[in-house]
Amino acid sequence: MKVNIDGELRHLFAVWYENDVVKLIDQRKLPERIEVFEARNSDEIAFAIKDMVVRGAPAIGVTAAYGLAMAKKNGENMDEAVQKIWRTRPTAFDLFKAINYIKANNFDMGSARRYANEISGRSKKIGEFGNELIGKNSRILTHCNAGALAVVDWGTALAPMRIAHDQGKNIFVFVDETRPRLQGAKLTAWELGQEGIEHAIIADNAAGYYMRRKEVDLVIVGADRITANGDFANKIGTYEKAVVAHENGIPFYVAAPGSTFDFSIPDGDRIPIEERSEDEVLTVNGSRLGPERSHAKNPAFDVTPHKYVTAFITEYGVFRPEDLGRMKSLMDRDLFMKDVPISTV
Repeated sequence: MKVNIDGELRHLFAVWYENDVVKLIDQRKLPERIEVFEARNSDEIAFAIKDMVVRGAPAIGVTAAYGLAMAKKNGENMDEAVQKIWRTRPTAFDLFKAINYIKANNFDMGSARRYANEISGRSKKIGEFGNELIGKNSRILTHCNAGALAVVDWGTALAPMRIAHDQGKNIFVFVDETRPRLQGAKLTAWELGQEGIEHAIIADNAAGYYMRRKEVDLVIVGADRITANGDFANKIGTYEKAVVAHENGIPFYVAAPGSTFDFSIPDGDRIPIEERSEDEVLTVNGSRLGPERSHAKNPAFDVTPHKYVTAFITEYGVFRPEDLGRMKSLMDRDLFMKDVPISTV
């Protein structure tokens, strides 16, 4: 991704391996400052994933692959290392895909680098296919952050926007703030600003207002897990955006690489949903919002039924939910994405 540092435009990755250390842009510190978190063992990798130093399904997967390869080089007990990282976040399928991939390749660091490069390259293809769906002067709504921060480089939902902007299509992006952690307001807006893409942050509950006023032409979001029938999990609040888009006749696209598709489960009812700390809902920047005696519930994701999805934008092309069987056949012929035995629950 392009980042302006002290007036100089530089290219940074969300996660990389250097000098025997896994390095990550600490997403908890953005947009105020850019800091690099350094993980030197599997405990620190597990912390980085669980505490959301890194987030976004593909970036989580890359972090796990690098982390386990590093653990092998460190001489750690690999069964223990795998288990502690496996248990960090239950919803994002890329985590389990990456762990099984690196495990099948004997925790080789070269294989981890290949995994990272593949994910980055495939996200660019998502951008190229998605760009074809974006017309000139399009007004796009997105939810949460599915940019380079979530995918090492390029992004999923933001990749088509980046290419459309580079081609001079004069797009405008509505950025849902994405409570409770504000990934849209903090991260997506930061990324779009670095690229010079015109945008506005809106409250989560304002999306329907702009849709009904015909000010949104299409919606593009990312995903954390997509099932065989096209149901998918994404950041909490995605479901309601899909329903409102459907009600207003607005195309609703899901951008995700093959590593996010879990064809082992038939539908969204089988996706495990992570429940995070109530403190994320009750406090912002250390200040409490609700009464002292009030508690909160905090599901991190919701599931959107496939009937609300116009199409999936992938590195293999654009597929309607009823065509995912054809996509799976392409994945089965792709040696990198070819399924390895996976049990995630």
